[in-house]
Amino acid sequence: MKQATKPQNPFLLSGYVSPEFFCDREMESKKLISALRNGRNITLVSPRRMGKTCLIRHIFHLVGQEGHERCYLVDLYQTDSLSGFVSKLAGTVIGTLDSTGERLLKTIGTFFKSLRPVFTIDPQTGEPGLSIDVQPDFAEQSLAEIFSYMEQSGKKCFLAFDEFQRVAEYDDRNVEALLRSHIQHLTNVHFIFSGSQRHVLENMFTSANRPFYQSTQMVNLDSIGEEAYYQFAVDKLERHRQHIDKTTFGDIYHRLYGHTWYIQVLLNRLYEAEISQIGRADVNGLLHEIVDENEATFQTLLRLITPAQRKVLRAVAAEQEVTEINGKSFISRHKLGAASTVNAVVKSLVEKELLLEHNGCYSVYDRFLSLYLRSNV
Repeated sequence: MKQATKPQNPFLLSGYVSPEFFCDREMESKKLISALRNGRNITLVSPRRMGKTCLIRHIFHLVGQEGHERCYLVDLYQTDSLSGFVSKLAGTVIGTLDSTGERLLKTIGTFFKSLRPVFTIDPQTGEPGLSIDVQPDFAEQSLAEIFSYMEQSGKKCFLAFDEFQRVAEYDDRNVEALLRSHIQHLTNVHFIFSGSQRHVLENMFTSANRPFYQSTQMVNLDSIGEEAYYQFAVDKLERHRQHIDKTTFGDIYHRLYGHTWYIQVLLNRLYEAEISQIGRADVNGLLHEIVDENEATFQTLLRLITPAQRKVLRAVAAEQEVTEINGKSFISRHKLGAASTVNAVVKSLVEKELLLEHNGCYSVYDRFLSLYLRSNV
């Protein structure tokens, strides 16, 4: 496997490089790897941009170093049908469990009757490639063939479906039941079903009338602990001859709700600025700069929602976190009108991923939007 280039800035905003640039998650990593190796499938849930995809890449990196299991990550975010699902899966898996081209040809002839493999040659590198044509009418058969290919390879496989809640939105009927009917018979393949829409995923895996009912171990991914994050930040900054004290970092952590990606953005900017002694004024200046850069986007977003939705969003931003969002005190304090109206607005904002509900507490999902709303009351 080609080694990733060492990044110039250690505070990554996308992708995964190596454990050196991955913060903590030691307990979560051990839990996920142990569950998979002991035959338990996992449902991994977290708000968007909390770091669940990087966590999957991290544990797959750790597993891959030992060389026993094969690991696959399939992003379902842009899929809208079973055939799209199968196409993504086929493109990720087929050909990876075969050691030679001759073996691959034999495998395709043995397992894949419904797929049309197309062999290609990269014009720049000369490397052979393989693309898979999935016919919608044969998607169910193709899915069965891919799982059979993995099961009969004789190799242990860990397969992660990212943004798995997309499956619930497919027009195809009974996709969940179809997947469950195959997965329950696999002994060499274990799964992570990952996603950011908690209510959708919990309904899929904890409702007695759904096919995946109680078939996985539920894992909710929360914020990285403040102390662990501080130690990670200090280590990277000190190597760059920069220093940040615990109080200043704590201010960053709490103003951004411990939300990984938003903290990474700010640390990335602080590292770039090469400030030797980072203080609160530096943090405030950069946050103001980031919010200003996104002002046009925020204004467009606010124009696309109703006046009632804007009002509730601003009210939540003003209080930062709201536990009793239907409470008389909160509603009257911000003149939001009838409780029934607020209920409907809140439901819509959560569905649009503008409000985040976590353990009964509501906050503005985009942490920089929250800062913008508080500064433009």
